[in-house]
Amino acid sequence: MAVRIRRLLIVGVALYLAVCAAMFVLQRRLQYVPDASPLPAPAAVGLPGAVAEGLTTQDGERLVTWWVAPSDASQPVFLYLPGNGANLVNRARRFERLTAQGAGLLAVSWRGYGGSSGSPSEAGLMADAGAAYARLAQRVAPQRIVIYGESLGTTVSVMLAAQVPAAALVLDSSFASALAVAGSAYPWLPVRWLLRDPLRADLAAPRVNVPVLQVHCRDDPVIALQFSLRLNELLPQRRPLHIVEARCHVPSLLQYETALFDFIGGVMAAQR
Repeated sequence: MAVRIRRLLIVGVALYLAVCAAMFVLQRRLQYVPDASPLPAPAAVGLPGAVAEGLTTQDGERLVTWWVAPSDASQPVFLYLPGNGANLVNRARRFERLTAQGAGLLAVSWRGYGGSSGSPSEAGLMADAGAAYARLAQRVAPQRIVIYGESLGTTVSVMLAAQVPAAALVLDSSFASALAVAGSAYPWLPVRWLLRDPLRADLAAPRVNVPVLQVHCRDDPVIALQFSLRLNELLPQRRPLHIVEARCHVPSLLQYETALFDFIGGVMAAQR
C-alpha cells in the first residue's frame, strides 16, 4: 500500500510540474489575444480625419498608428493604448467621439496586432508605448497629452505615466497587475514564479503625479472590480472610481462620456 501511495504521489507531482511547465511555455498565448487582421484606411471605417502612419520602435518593430490632428488648441491630444481584444477598427466609433470637439488622438496598434510586426510582451508593449509617446511629444506639448489606457493598455499607461510628463491619465477597465489577476484565476499555480509579464502597474502607480480618472463596470466578467479598486488606492492624484452600473468589460464611451469630458475639461482649464 505504501509503495502504491508513493507512486501515486510521484505521478501527481510529475503531472503538476508538467502543467506548470506547459503554462510557463504557453503563457503569452493565454495572456495576449492579438487580432492580426490587416487594418483598412481609417476613412474606410468612418474616420476621414484620421491618417494611418508607420512608427518604428527602438527594437526595430514596425507599428501602425492612427493619427487625428487636433483642430482646437484648447483641447487635449489622447495617446490611446488599447486593450487585448480586436484591433483599432473596433474602436473607430470611440475615436470619433473622443475627437469630435477638436481633440487630437494617436492610437497604437500593438506589436503583433493589426498591421504591426512582432509579438506582444510586457517589454514590447512598453517599447511601443514609449515610441508612440515620443512621436506625440514632437507634435504637442506634454501639458496637452492625456494618456488613455483600455484594459491591457491601462497597466502600460500607468507605467508610462510614471516615467513621462503628461496632462492626465484615463484608465478604462484597469487592474493593479497581471500578477494579481492571474493569481486569482489560477490559485493552484505558483504564478509569481511562472509569470514572465506581470505588468506591475501597482508598483508604478505611486509615482504617477497627474490627475487620474478610472472607469470600471460594476460586474466585469474579465477583470473584477476589486483589482481596479486596489490600483485606485495607490494613485496619488486619484479621484473616486467611476463605476458603470452594468455587466460589461470596457464599457461603451456613451456610458461614461459625461464624467470623462468633465474630467478632461477640468484638467485642460487648469493648464491655462
